[in-house]
Amino acid sequence: MTGSLTDAEMADAYVLGLMDDEERRAFALRLETEPELARLTGMAQDRFLELDLAGPAAEVSAGLWQKIEAELDGQPQAAGGAEKAPPPANDNLLAPAAGRWKRLALAGMAACLLLTAGLTSVLLRQQTPQVIAVLMDAGGNPVVMIEDFGGDSARVVPLADIAVPDGQSLEVWTLPQQAGAPVSMGVLNALRGATLSLSGLPEPQEEQLYEITFEPAGGSPTGRPTGPILGKGFARMPRS
Repeated sequence: MTGSLTDAEMADAYVLGLMDDEERRAFALRLETEPELARLTGMAQDRFLELDLAGPAAEVSAGLWQKIEAELDGQPQAAGGAEKAPPPANDNLLAPAAGRWKRLALAGMAACLLLTAGLTSVLLRQQTPQVIAVLMDAGGNPVVMIEDFGGDSARVVPLADIAVPDGQSLEVWTLPQQAGAPVSMGVLNALRGATLSLSGLPEPQEEQLYEITFEPAGGSPTGRPTGPILGKGFARMPRS
C-alpha cells in the first residue's frame, strides 16, 4: 500500500493502523534511524490523538473495506458477495498516480469513519476528568498523560513509545496529601492506554503529584515506589 506515498502520508497510515504487519515492521525500523520520519510520526500522533482517547480499539469488517473500495471505483457492490467485474484496460500514463490517490482516499475515508465513531463515543460518555497530569521523564519529555475522573477511575494515555523490560511492570502512583505516602493506582504490563479502577482515594486536587515507576512484575513488593521513575508530573484542572 505504501510504496508510492510520501513520508508524511506513510506516517499518517502508520498512526491510523492502515499498514499491514510487514509494512509496520519496516516503518518501525526506519523510525529508529530517521529523526525526520520520527518527527512526522509524532505530528501525526498529535493530530489523531482524539481518536485514541475516544474509545477502545475495534476491528473493521472486511465487508466495510469492500464497500469503500466499491464506492471509490464507482461500482456498487453486487448482492450476495459476487465478485466485481474486472476494470477495463487503462492506457492512461497517470494510472499509478490515480492508484496512489485511491489509497489516500481509502485512508481518508477510514479516518473519517473512525473519527465519527470516536466522537459519538465521546458524546455518549460525556465524562470530563477532574484533573489532568502530563508526566515527564528526566529529560523533560512528555511520556504519559493521566486523566483522573475523581475517586473511582483514571485513564492512562501514552504519549511516547516505551518498552517495558522483561520481568518488570509499570505502576501508577499518586500522592493525595503532601504529608502522606504515595498510593498505587494500578499496575500495567505495558505502556498502553488503559482505564484504572480506583477505590478509597479522595477527590483529586490541582498540584497533586502523579508518577509511573518501573517495578518487579506484578507491582511493588513494598507497597511503595521502588524502581526508576518513568515519568512524573503535577495535576492541573481543565479550564472551561
